[in-house]
Amino acid sequence: PGLAQQITENLQGALGNREFEVLSIDAVGPKVGSELKRQGVTSVAATLGLVLLYVAFRFDVAFAPGAIIALFHDVSVTIGIFTLLQLEFNLPMIGALLTIVGYSLNDTIVIYDRIRENQDRYRREETIKLINVSINETLSRTLATSGTTLMAIVAFLVLGGPIIQNFAFAMFLGIIFGTYSTIYVASPMILVMEDMKPY
Repeated sequence: PGLAQQITENLQGALGNREFEVLSIDAVGPKVGSELKRQGVTSVAATLGLVLLYVAFRFDVAFAPGAIIALFHDVSVTIGIFTLLQLEFNLPMIGALLTIVGYSLNDTIVIYDRIRENQDRYRREETIKLINVSINETLSRTLATSGTTLMAIVAFLVLGGPIIQNFAFAMFLGIIFGTYSTIYVASPMILVMEDMKPY
C-alpha cells in the first residue's frame, strides 16, 4: 500500500491537473507468488489425475494415456509460449489453464465416445480404420465448436482490455492446441497402447 500510494502521488505530480483513476492495485510478494505457483501446479496435477481415472473407468485403460498426454501437451505449450513471450503468470492464467484442460478433455471424450460406438458397430475393422472413421465423423463438430469459441475469445482479446488480455490469449492458444492434440495426439495414442498390449 505504501509503494502504491507513492506511485499514485508521483503520477499526480507528473500529470498536473489532469484527472486519472487507479483501476486496481495488485501486490504479490515472494511468499504469495510461490504459494500461487504451488497451488496452480497442484490443481493442474490433481485435475490430470482425476481425468486419468475417469477415462480409464469410462472407456478403457488404453484410452487414458492419450487423454493425459494431450492435456499435458496443451498446458505445456500454453505455458511455454507465455514463458517465451515473458507474459505475466497470474491467478486468471491458472483459471485459463484449468479451462483449457476441461475444454480439451471435452473434445477428446467426444472422439473417444465415437470410437467406442464404432468398436461395437464395426467389430471386424482394424483399430486404425475405426479411429480414422471416428475422427472424420466428429471433425465438423470439433471444428465448429472450436471456431465459435475462438470468435468469442478473439473479441475478448481485441476489446477486453489489459486486465483480461492474458486470460484471453491463454484461452486462444489452448483452444487451438487443444483441437490439434485431440485429433493428432489423443486418438493416435490408442494405437500405441494397442500395440503395447501383450496378446
